[in-house]
Amino acid sequence: MNGIEVGLSLGANLDDKLANLRAARTAIAAIPYVSVLASAPLYETEPVGVPEEFANLKFFNTVVIIGTSLDAHRLFAELQKVELALGRKRTLRPNTPRVIDIDMIYYNGQTIRSGGLVIPHPRWTKRRFVLQPLADVRGYLVLPGHDRRVRDILAALPPGQDIKKIMVEW
Repeated sequence: MNGIEVGLSLGANLDDKLANLRAARTAIAAIPYVSVLASAPLYETEPVGVPEEFANLKFFNTVVIIGTSLDAHRLFAELQKVELALGRKRTLRPNTPRVIDIDMIYYNGQTIRSGGLVIPHPRWTKRRFVLQPLADVRGYLVLPGHDRRVRDILAALPPGQDIKKIMVEW
């Protein structure tokens, strides 16, 4: 049974971004005890917090909702394997370009701070590129530590990051 719901944020800004995201979703669905429940539309977004030399590399971002029976740390390890298999290179320099980035936004309404895992993701409420696709598929959710729904947090964001829906079915 895959009764635990998990929200994943996916992003890519190198190579064939659409192919990278599709490959990531396929690889996630192939993890034992994981099933894909929903995929948000795909958005093209401006990079946030990147070094100046990478400011022109726009991202494709989306959210995928999965069901699983894996515990959070095991799922996290499996997602890191997917990133590595798809060519993700970890560097000491933050916010550099990547072929794929997979972040766990929420895990079944739990708060987790252990083993390198922080859930809900610490910056999800500040990132339009996470909030918009999450609102598309789970706008009614209220995540731990907050008293507003995802769609209300999105509506309260100040203007800023450019985000453009490019594909509903991807």
